Amino acid sequence: MPSLSLIRPSLFASLPVCGAFTTREGGVSQGDLAGLNLGHLAGERPEHLAENWRMVLDAIGAREVALMNQVHGAAVLRVAAGPGVHRLIGDADAAICTVPGVAVAVRVADCVPVLLATPRGVAAVHSGWRGTAQAIVPAAVRALCEATGDPPAQVRAAVGPHIQAEVYEVGEAVIAALVAAGLPREVVCRPGARPHADLAAAIRYQLAQSGVLVVEEVGRCTLQDPSLWSYRRDGAAAGRQAGVVALCG
Repeated sequence: MPSLSLIRPSLFASLPVCGAFTTREGGVSQGDLAGLNLGHLAGERPEHLAENWRMVLDAIGAREVALMNQVHGAAVLRVAAGPGVHRLIGDADAAICTVPGVAVAVRVADCVPVLLATPRGVAAVHSGWRGTAQAIVPAAVRALCEATGDPPAQVRAAVGPHIQAEVYEVGEAVIAALVAAGLPREVVCRPGARPHADLAAAIRYQLAQSGVLVVEEVGRCTLQDPSLWSYRRDGAAAGRQAGVVALCG
């Protein structure tokens, strides 16, 4: 079985935190579903998903992971320890945890996965354009700081692979929604024949406004990089990669 290819943010090295962004390389696959899939894809057997999650947890040193039914909203859930290697905790787009060894994760195929960490807690955030317009990342920063007692200046943020602005062509309505949410047009919009949304720039702006000082951006593009899943490129044939993070222990 091919080994996993993980992208590990360097900014977590100074914290008791283990986290990574997965790619589609490695894992258990079935038939045409080549690569590490961590989402629900037609034809993928549940036992394959479970085994893929076991491999990821072993690689980062966590014993279980809490997943969300992601709904492109602004709800944040707090996670405790529970049974099962991977379990669904409810409808939300961000989850926080202060229990060592219990990971939180988001699954993506073009949207932006954001991992947050302080010395006493972690969070995983799913921020597509709708979630960005609803300020899901600032909501997760506030919830993490409330849960840990750590100030925003102690939060470290890692922005994972996603569809990059140069190829993320959108309608004017998307840009209008982001601007209506208080994001400057010059930050979120790349000009062109049609506008291109820069979600990473929008999230960096939101993090700065929230008081987060240290941000690491992976910079890889899901649409252009064949080692990553992309819904815009592959449609229903796209699996999901993940951003996953836990306190070590």
